[in-house]
Amino acid sequence: MRSQPPPLVCIVGPTAVGKTRLAISLAQRFGGEIINSDSRQVYRYMEIGTAKPTSQERAQAPHHLLDILDPDQDFGLGSFLSLANQEIQQILRRDRLPMAVGGTGQYIWALVEGWQVPQVAPDPEFRRAKELEAEEQGPLALYRELESIDPQRAAQLDPRNLRRVIRALEIHHSTQSLPSSYSSQGEPTVRPLVIGLNLERQELYARIDERVDIMMETGLEEEARSLASMGYLLGKGALASPGYLEMGLYLSGEIELDEAVRRTKFQTHRMARRQHTWFKAQDPRIHWLSAASSNQEAEAAALVEGFLAGG
Repeated sequence: MRSQPPPLVCIVGPTAVGKTRLAISLAQRFGGEIINSDSRQVYRYMEIGTAKPTSQERAQAPHHLLDILDPDQDFGLGSFLSLANQEIQQILRRDRLPMAVGGTGQYIWALVEGWQVPQVAPDPEFRRAKELEAEEQGPLALYRELESIDPQRAAQLDPRNLRRVIRALEIHHSTQSLPSSYSSQGEPTVRPLVIGLNLERQELYARIDERVDIMMETGLEEEARSLASMGYLLGKGALASPGYLEMGLYLSGEIELDEAVRRTKFQTHRMARRQHTWFKAQDPRIHWLSAASSNQEAEAAALVEGFLAGG
């Protein structure tokens, strides 16, 4: 008789919905260790703009896969799966509960479903050609190319994230397969419980806007200046995410500060909508809880208790 796969608790949902707070509460209660599943929080020096768990929050529960790369280094699904699976095994050896927490849906489902990731080595010549194309025609031209090849994968990406768009095109160029076809082709190695947090859209947007205001108050502009002074290009690669691109435009004198803040809020709303394409309300695998509920932590704890009991 085959043994049951080890447990993995996942906490998912759009940005600003409260995943970190719930994860820490559950980790303290059930002996959990948190594996970061956010594609931006792996990078150093990007504390404020990625809403990374604070040092105080990290002191309350063990966290993994934070601050492991510099902002100009490549990190993708294959890297995440390799590192996350290593962390899961180490956490289990400590008789602790692994918990994958983040809003990058591709990372979560790949981990849960045992995806097989294409072993496509980087093609520097192809990448340079596409980067030149983007400079001449604009990044949206590459995004439209991806849409024409693989609309499913395109829908999961931010059109401004040139690096990931080029990577998807690179996979297609190298394998002649659709990037989105690399999904649950493997054997799942974990037994997952997926808890989702959500809010009504306007309430979520209000929470996002409040968070951006707090980011500005706590030093997002200074963080962006520091990254630029270290030689990193704001708006490129990992720093194409909301906040950093807009701060880069402001620091270069292209837009005013209030416009940078407005755009950051708007782009973060867009990011939240894209996250919903991975975490659908009707997905039966997700146990949805309201982030506005005062009983949220108790409800989540009951789900984990039942799950660990084999229910």
